[in-house]
Amino acid sequence: MSGNLERLRKGERWWAAEGVLRAGGLILLAAGCRAIMLAEALVSAPPQHAATLAEFAVCAAAFASLSCGLALAIVGPGLLRQIPIPARSAYFSRT
Repeated sequence: MSGNLERLRKGERWWAAEGVLRAGGLILLAAGCRAIMLAEALVSAPPQHAATLAEFAVCAAAFASLSCGLALAIVGPGLLRQIPIPARSAYFSRT
């Protein structure tokens, strides 16, 4: 498994990873849409009420799912690519 991860970190093209990660992104987008529909149903249910912790949790799950799904669907395995840090970086030059 580490050999495959190294290929992704180096930025080498790997079609299986492209398909799996982008499909996972689409699945997360679909789950986020479903969570938004659930949140809308919870919030608009009569009688009017203050937001509950469960409603906040559903909205947070929808946000996380949509954010991660969009990143995976657009960028795919490029999210795992290592980016070189310049030597003049103040934070990393101390360590």
